[in-house]
Amino acid sequence: MADDASLSPDSARRVLEAALLTASEPLSLASLRQLFDDALSADTVRRLLDELREAWSERPVELMQVAGGWRFRARAEMQPWLDRLKPERTPRYSRAVLETLAIIAWRQPVTRGDIEDIRGVAVATPVIKTLEARGWVEVIGHRDAPGRPALLATTRQFLDDLGLRSLQELPPLTELNQTLLVEHHGAQEQPDPPADE
Repeated sequence: MADDASLSPDSARRVLEAALLTASEPLSLASLRQLFDDALSADTVRRLLDELREAWSERPVELMQVAGGWRFRARAEMQPWLDRLKPERTPRYSRAVLETLAIIAWRQPVTRGDIEDIRGVAVATPVIKTLEARGWVEVIGHRDAPGRPALLATTRQFLDDLGLRSLQELPPLTELNQTLLVEHHGAQEQPDPPADE
């Protein structure tokens, strides 16, 4: 095994690149430092990651930092071609699931009652179960109120799947409202599905 102390910056970048390209999940800075038995400082590893990101800047794959750490992913403009390789389609979520997720993401932590107050309709159990099964939502505690309702919040998996480092990177609600209005006006000819399908 190579001596980490004598590892050149170029060799260290190659080790990081190999680890990130073969990892199935984002790798945290602490995990990446373990590659070198913590012989490299966090600042050195960050600098090497920035250099690696720059080296990949003109390629169809990019190195990015998300909530769970660092990972490579295909650039957005490559997605239409890559989608042809997937035999299954990306799951389509009902309006109830997406509205519930949006409320949780922007207002967390929230209870089921909070969501119902905002949406104006009851939240069916399968809606919450769908979000939990996807790994996007979890119970983080209970409100000190009658019945001790569960407090729901988004997960690190939610941030990773959306390519975000933190909730502060979510678009402002005003921008989201404008997008939803445009989509709503474009879809007015089609009848809405039942609220909690």
